[in-house]
Amino acid sequence: METKKIIINVGASSDYFGAFAENCQGIYGAGSTVQEAKENVLEGLKLFVKHNANNLPEILKGEYEIVYKYDTQSFLNYYNKIFTNVALERLTGINQKLLHHYSSGLKKPREAQRKKIEKALHNLGKELLAVEL
Repeated sequence: METKKIIINVGASSDYFGAFAENCQGIYGAGSTVQEAKENVLEGLKLFVKHNANNLPEILKGEYEIVYKYDTQSFLNYYNKIFTNVALERLTGINQKLLHHYSSGLKKPREAQRKKIEKALHNLGKELLAVEL
């Protein structure tokens, strides 16, 4: 049996980061950082389960995993200490200035650019999974 997934969307607004469960209504969170929003939405999930124990949506019954789905700005901000713009430029071929515009919210990437970043990160993940030390 495949594990059920709670998909948490994390996104930036002009003054905070928000998070909500895409596939389970009633689960929300927010914070001044991505980390705070993630922590807050997980607390919201715990409270939702606690207060709806007798009437849980099917997806929350039994085992499930949390999957985070970021907008580009939130992802770049959250991982900026791991993925510098220099490193991302090498991985994606997208110049640093444009990556900075994406991370600051000055520009939103077109779908093709977003997919290019996502594909480069997934390829890096596959490569890292094959590493043995």
